[in-house]
Amino acid sequence: MRIGILTGGGDCPGLNAVIRGATRAAEVTYDSTVIGFRNAWRGVMDNDYEILDVDRCRGILPLGGTILGTSRDQPFAHEDGLKRVRKAYDRHGLDAIIGIGGEGSMGVLNRLHENGFPVVGVPKTIDNDIALTEMTFGFQTAVQICTDAIDRLHTTAESHHRVLVVEVMGRHVGHIATWSGLAGGAAITLVPEDPFDIDEVCERIVHRHKKGRFATIVVVAEGALPRPGTFVIPAPEVDKYGHQILGGIGSLLAREIQGRTGIESRMTALGHIQRGGSPVAFDRVLGTRFGVAAVEAALDGAWGQMVALQRGRIERVAIGDAISSLKTVEPDLLRLNDMFQPRIPGDEHPGLPVDSPARVEH
Repeated sequence: MRIGILTGGGDCPGLNAVIRGATRAAEVTYDSTVIGFRNAWRGVMDNDYEILDVDRCRGILPLGGTILGTSRDQPFAHEDGLKRVRKAYDRHGLDAIIGIGGEGSMGVLNRLHENGFPVVGVPKTIDNDIALTEMTFGFQTAVQICTDAIDRLHTTAESHHRVLVVEVMGRHVGHIATWSGLAGGAAITLVPEDPFDIDEVCERIVHRHKKGRFATIVVVAEGALPRPGTFVIPAPEVDKYGHQILGGIGSLLAREIQGRTGIESRMTALGHIQRGGSPVAFDRVLGTRFGVAAVEAALDGAWGQMVALQRGRIERVAIGDAISSLKTVEPDLLRLNDMFQPRIPGDEHPGLPVDSPARVEH
């Protein structure tokens, strides 16, 4: 079998583990050939490729990024895109293409599947927001990087009696913010799933400082939004691919907190640091499992399917079903996050539903 493979969208720790796993499974176990297309679908359309083998993939497991390069270009952005993709299949004698990417890349694969192309998907997203898979590789690395940064920021916040706002990735969901906030002992964590009230945030900070805790870490996902009417943030710009250009909520929040509370507040945006560097062990193993499973799905002719982690096992799900909705933070995790927010008078049981018997005033 001849299988093409590409990495699309943003880079992510663990991509090389997928490439390595797929290549080794194809060459050693299934006597197949892997053609790696550079810079995602641009390489498919421009015939920019290399033949991948075990020797080429030697030593790439601990490397961040992707040896194939990546881009957000895709066939449906070009009038002759489908024709060029079909030409690539014919030119290389491809039996399938394995596409590794996030929601946008999975959407492209799904449309190609609907147009009769044999494709298999591997979910990749730092934000961990693709449905029907419990985890995506790269997420745990990003959480560890954020947690390490929060650990370091605690000491400077305590030394200067400051509020430190830490902005992390999370366009539409708050998985990274929630996990790193809990792991790093943040006082307040703000996520897109739960629009925040700036008055309440400031009240919790002031109450915390009045009790003698003179340092506060606030973790905020880049896509977090205030409740309507609390304070206004500028509408985000949009890039040429139609994606909102997020980032900046941390600066706005720090300025607003300092202005309302009088407590010195600073901001740190971790940005692309979260994407870079060597993947943690979990992401190396998950990426390897996904790569092997994707080759086996192609060998089985499971077109239009995406490999996914479910209850510790690698399963196959329809790509169309996986992109039908975003995977948001589980309510139980949001509740756990609330339990560790600073308490204010009248809120003696944070994290419990408002109508819970434990919160009924006596």
